[in-house]
Amino acid sequence: MIYHLGLGSNLGDPAKNLERARRFLASKGIVILRASALYRTEPVGFSGQPWFLNQVLEVETGLSPWELLNTAKTIEKRMRRRPAPPDGPRSIDIDILLAGSAVVRSPSLTVPHPKLEERNFVLVPLAEIAPGAVHPVRRANIADLLRASPDRSRVEKIEARTYTGLGAGRGARSSPAAKKRPRSG
Repeated sequence: MIYHLGLGSNLGDPAKNLERARRFLASKGIVILRASALYRTEPVGFSGQPWFLNQVLEVETGLSPWELLNTAKTIEKRMRRRPAPPDGPRSIDIDILLAGSAVVRSPSLTVPHPKLEERNFVLVPLAEIAPGAVHPVRRANIADLLRASPDRSRVEKIEARTYTGLGAGRGARSSPAAKKRPRSG
């Protein structure tokens, strides 16, 4: 299944935290198909904290949404994420934004992410890599949701990077041959 994940960090070294999260995801067999640039983003909902570094990944995995959630939580724990207030500071946050066209509503998981269309810190990088992806509840594509977003917080693109060893890299889809490569480790 194709998923879109939002990554964010504003404690420690946020760029290294995002890199570690990408590596942990890849080590779990999650293929990174596309990765947005990194964005420096103004905190939303909880003032008095450092700005975040955010990124969106398009990934492919055979995991169910609940299995992917458990994997994300395991990675967050391994990266020493500590309990924080909602929207508060964190070393790493990994959110499932979209799960293809699936809609999930359970006590432990809501997909699409419940505030996706109100948060430019995920809409901007998501629109970079998947502007035509459709929000299955709102029935609008990501580019249209971004244009209609009420969020006025600042989102600043920083230098784009190409990621190696984690799937196809930024902006490119994996080839079937790349998916079949043996993984070391």
